[in-house]
Amino acid sequence: MRQQHILFYSLLAAATFAAATLALAMGPVNIPYKTVVLAVARRVPGLGGIEASLPPAWETIIFDIRLPRVLLACVVGASLSAAGVAFQGLLRNPLADPYITGVSSGAALGAVIAILTGIPLVFSRYGLALLGRATIPAMAFLGGIGSVYAVLYLSRVDGRLPVDTFLLAGVVVGSFLWAVISFLMTLSGKALHEIVFWLMGSLSGRGWDDLWMALPWSIAGVAALYLFSRDLNILALGEEQAWQLGVEVEWSKLLIVLTSAMLTASAVAVSGIIGFIGLVVPHMTRIIVGPDHRLLLPTSLLSGALFLVAADTLARVILPPVEIPVGVITAMVGGPFFLYLLKEAKRHDTLRG
Repeated sequence: MRQQHILFYSLLAAATFAAATLALAMGPVNIPYKTVVLAVARRVPGLGGIEASLPPAWETIIFDIRLPRVLLACVVGASLSAAGVAFQGLLRNPLADPYITGVSSGAALGAVIAILTGIPLVFSRYGLALLGRATIPAMAFLGGIGSVYAVLYLSRVDGRLPVDTFLLAGVVVGSFLWAVISFLMTLSGKALHEIVFWLMGSLSGRGWDDLWMALPWSIAGVAALYLFSRDLNILALGEEQAWQLGVEVEWSKLLIVLTSAMLTASAVAVSGIIGFIGLVVPHMTRIIVGPDHRLLLPTSLLSGALFLVAADTLARVILPPVEIPVGVITAMVGGPFFLYLLKEAKRHDTLRG
């Protein structure tokens, strides 16, 4: 059984690598796939002896423009998928997704405030271009974390975190923050286009700085969630049974929520709001590998990375020279799938009734 898992993960990793290298080759300037593979292999430690003749323009396109974007797509896709696994397991609801805590609306509000106040331009004007570029992701991250703390503050009752109250608080906080965002958008003037493009979710123009901002949070969050794999498996039996089996239920729930929210906030901060990944990918991988979070989490990580790389590549090449926000592509795939889930849930309820 373990060998089957190793083979499955190897195939999934190979598919992700193939999609990533294909993404490096495709775009307004198409580069031969073989050339891309050789160029990337030449940069891998231990494979430096590989000969690959690459024009300087192609070198810039591959390593300065496309590679950081592809790697960032892997990080964002993996982070949202991991957070989706955690929330679906914790809430015991396959229709839950990472944005259910209001983190997306909080991050959106932080980004909108940064755009409207022009803080990035102020930093750039004084020669702090790097700090200026980091302002919107930083504000988005702080806004996302702040909204989660607001939800936790409103939903905790006598030191406990009831699931129903948590969901309701997330909906209320999210709706309120979106109302504030809508009000600010009416006052945004020329900044409206930038705000709308950010809200639609896109990896356009992202570079190495964005990758280094998101990567540490992603690694730490994924590692923490994997440590809670056993707790998530036991919590699926119910909170009372989990308590009887020695799980610190409230403490585990709180840490899982905070870790998942941190993953979501870091992803949204650098990419905008890319919907449905945390809903579709965990549900599909659960069908394939089952409910064991020790298998489900790594499978969802690789699947989420593969899905977002493929979606972002499609967003770049489907209507050249126009680039579609990748959030539109994921919504076009995830929307019908979400309706399918609702239909299946309704059918099962009817059969049980």
